[in-house]
Amino acid sequence: MVLDDVVISKSIIEAYQEKFQAHLDVEVALVGAGPTNMVAGYYLGKAGVKAAVFESKLAPGGGMWGGGMMFNEVVIQEDALHITEDIGIVCRSKGDGYYTMDSVEAASTLISSCIKAGTVIFNLVRVVDVLFREEAGLARVAGLVVSWSAVEKLGLHVDPLGMKASYVVDGTGHPADICRIVTRKMDAKLNTRTGDVVGEMPLWADKGEQFTVANTGEVFPGLYVAGMAANNAFGGPRMGPIFGGMLLSGKKVAEILAGRLKS
Repeated sequence: MVLDDVVISKSIIEAYQEKFQAHLDVEVALVGAGPTNMVAGYYLGKAGVKAAVFESKLAPGGGMWGGGMMFNEVVIQEDALHITEDIGIVCRSKGDGYYTMDSVEAASTLISSCIKAGTVIFNLVRVVDVLFREEAGLARVAGLVVSWSAVEKLGLHVDPLGMKASYVVDGTGHPADICRIVTRKMDAKLNTRTGDVVGEMPLWADKGEQFTVANTGEVFPGLYVAGMAANNAFGGPRMGPIFGGMLLSGKKVAEILAGRLKS
């Protein structure tokens, strides 16, 4: 077999074009490919929901890769163990309901499982705006505006593209980027105590884990928050290198949206 460079290039372009065009109209658009949205993508795919993840960086996985202070291990609590069992991540008991995971294995398994479940990940794509529409006189988030991350990084004046979604999940972690776009560009009030992104509090793992899951939900019509974006939007403590709440948050938002789409 003689390899043809043009055939190789055409194969990549055609395959990507087909994949991208097929996901310009989805049921759920997940922004940010951290562990929460990887879990959400996994369960949405398993539920037969058409979903896509948009990640601005080269590598999906968020902050999980680095473990705690570059020790590539992370902790989960017993409450979230059923999710790692579903996805096939190896966990080791440390006693008293604590378990550790190799952060590289955990991140890579989450990414692979999300894709194999049917949820596509588009990396190096940055969400720069949202689509909004009015339904019965009420504004709602109805999709995303996307561009290449490199275009945004270089500050090039290149118009982005729009795509539709029945629901959008802000899983951008600490920045809560999509929530900030909505409040800034739509002059809208979020479903928080201030109407804006409240901001993240200092580390308190126990409270932060509970807060993450409790505040996973709709923050504006059509827009949901999950993971650390929920903490930032609603003003909860960060939790450090324990990931049970992040995984539980991803499963919760997937179950909520799968239920809404069915109804």
